[in-house]
Amino acid sequence: MEWTLESLLAAVKPGDKGAAEAAWKHWDAIAKPLRSLGLLEEDIVRIAAMQGTPDVRWGKKAVVVMCADNGVVEEGVTQTGQEVTAIVSENMTRHDTSVCCMSSVAGADVFPVDMGVCRALVPEVLDRCIRRGGTSNMTKEPAMTREECVRAILAGANLVSDLKEQGYGLIATGEMGIGNTTTSSAIVSVLLGCPVEEVTGRGAGLSTEGLARKISAIQRAVALNRPDPADAIDVVHKVGGFDIAGLMGVFLGCAACRMPVLVDGFISAASALAAVRLCPAVGDYLLASHVSKEPAGEMILKALHLRPLIRADMCLGEGSGAVAAMPLLEMGLAVYRSMTTFEATHIESYVPQS
Repeated sequence: MEWTLESLLAAVKPGDKGAAEAAWKHWDAIAKPLRSLGLLEEDIVRIAAMQGTPDVRWGKKAVVVMCADNGVVEEGVTQTGQEVTAIVSENMTRHDTSVCCMSSVAGADVFPVDMGVCRALVPEVLDRCIRRGGTSNMTKEPAMTREECVRAILAGANLVSDLKEQGYGLIATGEMGIGNTTTSSAIVSVLLGCPVEEVTGRGAGLSTEGLARKISAIQRAVALNRPDPADAIDVVHKVGGFDIAGLMGVFLGCAACRMPVLVDGFISAASALAAVRLCPAVGDYLLASHVSKEPAGEMILKALHLRPLIRADMCLGEGSGAVAAMPLLEMGLAVYRSMTTFEATHIESYVPQS
């Protein structure tokens, strides 16, 4: 189906508490120490609530990589040029990026999506381009119009609907866009009400001088555009990117379709935060794969009430952390679905000790 913003938001319902309780009951009946798989058990229970059934299964796995360029690179906030976005986006179609190598191990299919790259890309990249060339320089004007932001959100949500029809049931979120740690830092600063310097890191290896330019650019963009922290769309259209808006749509679409979605690193988490601020029930459908080593990585997960499966100081992007978590979830699901129970093995059940 093709969503409108109104129908999309209306379709998002809270997770099913009854299904979660049934999933916990099943976990506690399995012949092993109670809750001994920790977050693996918790995440399977969360997925049961998402799917509305303790019979958890997810079929095929996908990595949705939103690709877009950002006008703010004019301010010298990045180490590499804007042309890198297009090159890496096309490399994904040749399975020649980090996330592609990792996805081949995890058994996930990679879907690069052109949301607004500086030039036209090869046909194998899904074309959902909102504006060729990317966003405007947010230090001089809003990054995009509000209408463009909504279009990007709906593009992400409608892509999730398409993937669901194709049998995909577990989605990892990724992105590719030179300059997008700058836009993400701006969004997080506004939504969390934190000083820019506290949430802004070096991204892909900025020098101290480059970091100072990045912080200054964000401060100027926020002062000029005055995004409203109570209106997530206002924030993203003024100081965000098409990749971030598209990922907001992926999170909203997964929630509307009752599908689990893995939050990747800093950019993905900033998008998830914006999606939850727009529609709080989206939070019931998020799984934290890892925590980025960017300064605000931990802060965002705390705000989303999520705990990461992996702590590995990763900050590569592309969806790499989300993909790395997929095999862990599948191991947890294997125990949940396949292991025998205390009753079947005639072992006395574990009981909670006070």
